[in-house]
Amino acid sequence: MATQTVPEALTAPTQAFDNAPPFPEDVPTAPLLRLSLAKLLERDPEEVIRFVRACEDLGFFYLDLSGPGDSLLADADQLFQVGEELFELPLDEKKKYDFQKKGSYFGYKGFGANVVDRDGNLDRNEFYNVSKDDMFGIMDPLPAPELLSSRRPLLKSFMTSAHGIVTLVLGLLNDHLKLPPNTLQDMHRLEGHSGDQVRFIKAPPQPMDDRRTALGEHTDFGSVTVLFNRLGGLQVLPPGRNAQWCYVKPLPNHAIINLGDAMVKFTNGLLRSNIHRVVSPPGEQADHTRFSLVYFNRPENDVMLKRLEGSEMIPPLEKDAVEEEINSKDWILRRALGHRIELFGKDAANFDKIQGTEKISQRAYL
Repeated sequence: MATQTVPEALTAPTQAFDNAPPFPEDVPTAPLLRLSLAKLLERDPEEVIRFVRACEDLGFFYLDLSGPGDSLLADADQLFQVGEELFELPLDEKKKYDFQKKGSYFGYKGFGANVVDRDGNLDRNEFYNVSKDDMFGIMDPLPAPELLSSRRPLLKSFMTSAHGIVTLVLGLLNDHLKLPPNTLQDMHRLEGHSGDQVRFIKAPPQPMDDRRTALGEHTDFGSVTVLFNRLGGLQVLPPGRNAQWCYVKPLPNHAIINLGDAMVKFTNGLLRSNIHRVVSPPGEQADHTRFSLVYFNRPENDVMLKRLEGSEMIPPLEKDAVEEEINSKDWILRRALGHRIELFGKDAANFDKIQGTEKISQRAYL
């Protein structure tokens, strides 16, 4: 696939979320801009301006994939079914692929393995991370259930299309920042060694009298996230001192795109990695199991997460500021495994030690 295009469209039916109860109209929803993939591929001037505003103001936006992204939608529909089958496997089978004790965040994470807040409450979901490097033969293959091993072509197709979206986003930002050509793209090559992954997520209905956070508030660890949801539950916290949590309503034929910590560090806070969390779905949706499908893109392993040179648009560091010397691989490991209760015990609730760019994102301290 060309670096800034999306594969030729396959025929994808209009997504209707037929089995999902309606998203309620009486809950606060986040003011995400709805952008068109077709227009961004054409570099439509007005759409690019809206794109830049979304990346600098909230760091989240909807991307309408209709047309040039139909192949990605078709792959996502198939992988939602794969995810449902994956989590139906016996728990003992899934635990065979929990690699946390080997220092890896790929594979299976069981229900309640992560601390989600400073009070020590545990998460209410299970997920399975599939490595991009594994699917593309850049690393030795990881053990996996046959259900996933037999779907390697599908996973590779989905990753290729999702990475095409990522490369488009990076290219548009590279142009906006007036960085040297391909600066951002060359740090996120599809063939490069990185922590890129597909994540399958399952969050079952919570008890009616104890519905709380399923995944704690955080910023994403990497560069660009491509997310597919069919039920609500994702919430973002807009910037400001008096901000209120708002739901992100899933939209058929759209992906939810957001920026991660690396983009904040590269631009010294010009771009935003917004704080978000997952709670019980709103309204009637709360009684249904919530599945999600995500492509997480990260900088290549040896990329240093620090302010980029070569752009007059990126704000300078404050006087006497010293940036942490950490590469992408170590940053992701620290953030991805730092809240695992089995690995770190009480230290898993030390959010100050494991935080990303949450304080910069919130901008309540300015």
